Amino acid sequence: MRVTPKTAEAIDAPPPHEAYANAPDLRREMHQVLALGAERDGRRVRTVTGPPVDATAAERAWLLRRAALMDRMALDGPGPGPVAAAAQTAEQLVLYDRRHPGLVAGPHHPDAITLDPSHRPYVRQEYAAWTAAGRR
Repeated sequence: MRVTPKTAEAIDAPPPHEAYANAPDLRREMHQVLALGAERDGRRVRTVTGPPVDATAAERAWLLRRAALMDRMALDGPGPGPVAAAAQTAEQLVLYDRRHPGLVAGPHHPDAITLDPSHRPYVRQEYAAWTAAGRR
């Protein structure tokens, strides 16, 4: 749990080391996210090895994994570019989850974590809940 110095209100989102404890290494995750993006954009055909994919859930998984990847990259190299990319992809996830609240995996809706305008704590909450549910 993180406490913000501005308001002293607690944000119930896991810290990065907990949220990303089971995440693949950055290089592997980058390749997987790029592959998912290529499937999403039709640049690569999905190999059919299981049941049909729910397009809404697949889009959400891609947005989540991309936002988590950008967050992790910003944590590793906190310059203005990576931090801005992390905030931008987090915002895209938040906008998607507002339209699809049934896909929210963590305990808090995206608008509940408002004290950090970058929405990166929300990404961490969602990634931790997503991986805890056994998704990959």
